[in-house]
This record gives sequence, C-alpha cells and structure tokens, in this order.
Amino acid sequence: MFDKEMLKNILSAFGPSGREETASEVIKGYVAPYADEVYNDRLGNLIAVKKGTSGRKIMYSAHMDQIGLIVTDIDEKGFLRVSNVGGVSPVISIAREVVFKNGTRGVTYFETEKGIKDMTLAQLFIDIGCESYEEAAAKVDVGDMCIFVSNFVEMGNKLSSPYMDDRIACAALVEAFRTMKSEHDIYAVFTVQEEVGLRGAGAAAFAIEPDLNISCDVTGMGDIPNCTRMSVKLGAGATVKAMDSSVIVPVKVREFLKNAADKRGIKWQNEVLRAGGTDTGAAQRAGKGTFSGCVSIPTRYIHAPIETIDIRDYEAAIALMRAAAEEKELPTV
Repeated sequence: MFDKEMLKNILSAFGPSGREETASEVIKGYVAPYADEVYNDRLGNLIAVKKGTSGRKIMYSAHMDQIGLIVTDIDEKGFLRVSNVGGVSPVISIAREVVFKNGTRGVTYFETEKGIKDMTLAQLFIDIGCESYEEAAAKVDVGDMCIFVSNFVEMGNKLSSPYMDDRIACAALVEAFRTMKSEHDIYAVFTVQEEVGLRGAGAAAFAIEPDLNISCDVTGMGDIPNCTRMSVKLGAGATVKAMDSSVIVPVKVREFLKNAADKRGIKWQNEVLRAGGTDTGAAQRAGKGTFSGCVSIPTRYIHAPIETIDIRDYEAAIALMRAAAEEKELPTV
C-alpha cells in the first residue's frame, strides 16, 4: 500500500521553478531518516546519499519544480498581470484558484473582449480580492510566483491532482530510496528548474559524476479519445524510455532496465515521447558524458490541473528503481 499522506504532502508543497525551497524541505523530511548524508547544492537541488561498497555511483533524478505564474505588474484596481513559469497553457489556466508562497489566494480570469479562442497569457489576470494597487502590493509583489491550488481526487486505481509532473516521481523516488539496498553509492537527487530548461540535473550530474543516471519523470500516453498515437497506456506498467526531445537513451541502458524488471516480474512498457525533454538528457551531457536512462510514469493531461496517473504504474516505477539499484553490474563502455 502506498503512503497516501506522504504523496498528498509532496504534491501540494509550494515549489515553482526557481522557488523550490518549501518543496525541498518537505521531501527532505521523508528521505533524511534513510540517508547517510543529505544536502542542497548551490542551485538548490536536494541530494540524499546512501553509501555502498562497490566504488560505483548511481544517481536517481526527479524534478521537484512546478509550472506556475509570475506577477509582471499590478494595475491601479489591484489586478495582477502575469506571465508563465514553464509550459503553461493560457486556456487551461482560466478560472482556476491559485496560491502564493505567503498564503495569498486568488482566482484567474481573462479579458473577455477578444473571446476565449483568441486568449493569450497577455489577457490573463489574477484577482486577489483587492480594490487598489496599494492594497494588492501589500500582499503580492512583482516577481512573486503562484501555483494552482492542489486537489487530490481518487478514482479507483487512478489518482488526479495538479503537479503529478513531477511530484509523483519525487514521491516514487522517496519510496524507493527508503528501502533501497545496493552495493553502489546511491544519490537520490530532487532537481530544480527542470520546467524552464533542465537546469538542475546537469549541474548535479557534473558534480556527482555517476556511473549511471536514472531519471524518473512522467510521460504522455495514447489511451484517451482522439489523442496522438502512442503505445503507452495507463495501468500497463512504468515505462523504459527510448527517446524524447532531450535524449536518445543508449541501448545498453535500456536493456539494463528491462532485464532488471523482467528478472523480478515488474511490468514495463516501451516509451518514445514525441515532444518534451527530461532531466535524462541534461544528465547525459554533463561532464564527459553519463550513461543515462529514464523510468517514466504514464500520465494523462500533463501540464493541466487534473494530471492523472494509475497507482499501479507508480508502484511499478518504485519497484523498477529499487531493482536497478540491486544489480551488481552496471552498463559500461
């Protein structure tokens, strides 16, 4: 049975790109009791370490940042003008409840004169219930960020919430790390600023110099009506990535992950993600280059406030990350 309370807390923690401190503290509370060392690097990546005896290193990476909105201006009536932090769809952002780090809440809407079909982020605004610039500026400043308010909806084996991308993978990595046994040094890295350019993972991999990086992220799927064709389905297991916009995964790494899964009867699927990059690519390019692969959790409605996963895929991702750590032989040149 998965730790539902931990998952809810990780999903709801405030942490848009570049402002991940609160999320980092929440995750740290769950991994620190199981780590030999826990620290944050200069970028803000949270790194938990378990020491092994083989002299080799496995880095696991899952990004803890969220997409969100940043205040660009406050008008004379107290409405907040905003821009995106990461891949925010304007239409999906309308009529949503948002929250700032200091607890200020508001709702989004748009300038209606052009109509919703022509709406862009330039027409989006946030109403925090104020009647003047001065009243609003006392609560929120230009440069402050907000996120969508988190809900947690259970639908049988399915769970829906904002920010499954990538907090579901952060939670999976926490679950795996707690019981992970390995001869190798294990680095669980909860990275920053993935949504704005894969910035945290590259720095972490450069510093750690792992023999193998395994990222964990969400991926799209092809099992909803009239969607782009893709072989991935909810409930059919975690995925082993072949390619996305940031990386082509080496065959050796893919075979390593598939073999680890097959030996233990863990369900997995092949994955080719047509658009979107992951920390996998940033880690691969770090330093002199790193063997880098990715275990993904199939997710519906990515970058919407209703991202939906299947708990069985989540559990398969946890099992596969554990399995990889148990392997004595890692991919080599």
